[in-house]
Amino acid sequence: MSPSPADVRAQWTDHNPGLDTSPMELIGLLKHATGLLNRAVEPLYAGAALTAPEVDMLIPLRHATDPVIARRLAEWLGLSRAGVSKALGKLEKRGFIARTPNPADRRAALVTITPAGAKAVDDLFPRQLSAEVRLLAGLGEDRERVLGALGRLVEVMERQVGRD
Repeated sequence: MSPSPADVRAQWTDHNPGLDTSPMELIGLLKHATGLLNRAVEPLYAGAALTAPEVDMLIPLRHATDPVIARRLAEWLGLSRAGVSKALGKLEKRGFIARTPNPADRRAALVTITPAGAKAVDDLFPRQLSAEVRLLAGLGEDRERVLGALGRLVEVMERQVGRD
C-alpha cells in the first residue's frame, strides 16, 4: 500500500524541516485527477490515428475560422512553444495539419487543420467527451463549485507563470 499524500508530506517535512511542502496536497490531487482522466480515455485511442494530446492540440484548429500561429496555440493550451512546435511537426508529417508562411511575420507559420485532421478529430473527440461525461457524472450538484475552484486555480497559476 502506498503512503497517503499527507504521509509523504510529513516525511518530507521530517527530512527537510525548512522545505515548504504546502503545495504537495493540491498538486498531488491534480496529478492524481489527471492520471485518472488519462486512464479513462486511454482505451479510446488504442490503435487510433492520433493520441489524446494530439487531439487536444487539434481541437482549437478544428473550428478556427482563420489560420493560427503556434505561439497562440501554445498560449491557448498552456503549453510551451517548443513542445507545441515539436508536436505540430509530427502532425504535419502525418498530414493532419498544414503550415504555410505567414506574410506578416516570416518567423511564424500559419497553421491550419487538414481534412484528414478534421476527420480524425470528428471521429475521436465525441468518444472522448462521452468518456469524460461518464467520469464526471458523480459530481452532481458539486459541479459548479468544482468549476469555480478550478477556474480560480488556473487564474492564479496563469498570473504566476506570466511572471516567469
